[in-house]
Amino acid sequence: MANSSSIPHFLLLPLPGTRQLQLLHFCLFLAIYLAALMGNGLIITTIASNHHIHTPMYFFLLNLSILDLGFISTTVPKCMENTLRNTRDISYAGCVAQVFFFVFLIVAEFSLLTTMSYDRYVAICRPLHYETLLGSRVCVHLAAAAWGCGVLSALLHTANTFSLPLCKGNAVDQFFCEIPQILKLSCSTSYLRELGLVVFSLFLFFVCFVFIVVSYVQIFRAVLRIPSQQGRHKAFATCLPHLAVLCLFLSTVIFAHLKPSSISSPSLDLVVAVLYSVVPPAVNPLIYSLRNQDLKAALSKLIPGCFQKQ
Repeated sequence: MANSSSIPHFLLLPLPGTRQLQLLHFCLFLAIYLAALMGNGLIITTIASNHHIHTPMYFFLLNLSILDLGFISTTVPKCMENTLRNTRDISYAGCVAQVFFFVFLIVAEFSLLTTMSYDRYVAICRPLHYETLLGSRVCVHLAAAAWGCGVLSALLHTANTFSLPLCKGNAVDQFFCEIPQILKLSCSTSYLRELGLVVFSLFLFFVCFVFIVVSYVQIFRAVLRIPSQQGRHKAFATCLPHLAVLCLFLSTVIFAHLKPSSISSPSLDLVVAVLYSVVPPAVNPLIYSLRNQDLKAALSKLIPGCFQKQ
């Protein structure tokens, strides 16, 4: 039985198609990656440099952009490198790093999105207590808790996954190292420990999901009680970007991991993985900047001529 430590490298799933089509996919990945770098980089720079928007909402948005940059940088650069070099290799240490950072970032992002729903709840349902309930120290603690949850989850899942003996080869059926695909290489019943961790993670996911739903039920009830249409529109406008980002994140992740096994195939798994690991980090900056007037104004100061009204 081969031990995981005896495996010098893993083989990732290559992008499908002929060599010309693979290079076309490389160009598409490069465009998406550059868009994610530029969009999230602009948001980080704009929020950090503009004191007028140093509020809890933008503090959490800055953290979200940092996580998105890390999220897409964990998987896409290695995939592009392999495509360009026409290889499938990733070192054992590189695979461990991918698993750690992928779990860390996805858990931290969902925890942060849960925190952002609380921010919206306080802003709309308890506006008079906003500065008290979400002071600078509280915001730092909430963000640190989200990052801490990600680190703890990543340590537990990574350590447990790579402690299993792998005896079914080293070919990973995904374009990056993903825990479910690595567990398929194990022939040990110890994988039940990982299943236990997955069940615990799903429980925490469910708790966060319920918290988000309850928060938005209260938000919508409060908004509908606002007498003026303009006031209702303004309140909804502050929530829509977060809701859109949340729906994009949850729908892609849930479909990726809960889709029926009868429709599963390497090609479909690859497409779905791209949807939840590549698309959201690139699209999130656009969602948040599209209808956010404060962010547009800050961006226009950073880049003269940007978002000027026609």
